[in-house]
Amino acid sequence: MFRIASWNVNSLRVRLTQVQQWLEKEQPDVLALQETKVTDENFPVDAFTEMDYRVAYNGQKTFNGVATVSKTEPEIIATAIPGQEDPQKRVLAARIRDIMVLNLYVPNGSAVGTEKYQYKLDWLGRLHPFVRELLRKNRKMIVLGDFNIAPEDRDVHDPAEWEGSVLVSEPERRELRTLLDAGFCDSFRLFEQEENCFSWWDYRAAAFRRNRGLRIDLILASKALQANCTGSRIDRAPRQLERPSDHAPVIAEFDV
Repeated sequence: MFRIASWNVNSLRVRLTQVQQWLEKEQPDVLALQETKVTDENFPVDAFTEMDYRVAYNGQKTFNGVATVSKTEPEIIATAIPGQEDPQKRVLAARIRDIMVLNLYVPNGSAVGTEKYQYKLDWLGRLHPFVRELLRKNRKMIVLGDFNIAPEDRDVHDPAEWEGSVLVSEPERRELRTLLDAGFCDSFRLFEQEENCFSWWDYRAAAFRRNRGLRIDLILASKALQANCTGSRIDRAPRQLERPSDHAPVIAEFDV
């Protein structure tokens, strides 16, 4: 069994104890973290090695940052999209056992029509050839993280309210479909799920209590792994903690 999870923790400094407690409880083989917001020299490596986990990280101060926590030593393959000079730390590709794990923190995009929105679309456009090249060399591959895109209307609490907005706009969804068409499936949708399952809720307006959320944290599996996926779910429990991240962990399991 290979259990892999993704969680945007919205500051590892603030939520390190929550992450440790979750690791102790769930015992995933791999946990991909986003928005760690900590520089590499200040990354709390010992907090994970004391739990018999190894960790690869790619961070910066205050913003962004990704890390991949693993029970086996991750072999770092890339910490950026090749050929992209970008100070924002959003990418970490690592080979774990015989599986390529690509941990992503996709740009938010701010609002449709803004510079940040165009940056997001351009960033996704540069991502595609990188993913295809990784997949060409690694049949077993997982792309996971905070995609900042809700794939379909059923992944949005109120599609009419969000129509045309960032995170659900057609150009963003088109980029996600391009990624899926390269040879991946959305593991969550391989199984029957309850309605209104989300992974992110705004801190404002009691959004979590009212379940006004979006499913924007995804685990995509290559075709070589799809048939071996035995389950995929969202763990809402950490979102109920005191001072939680605005995201919940997402988990997929594979019989490999």
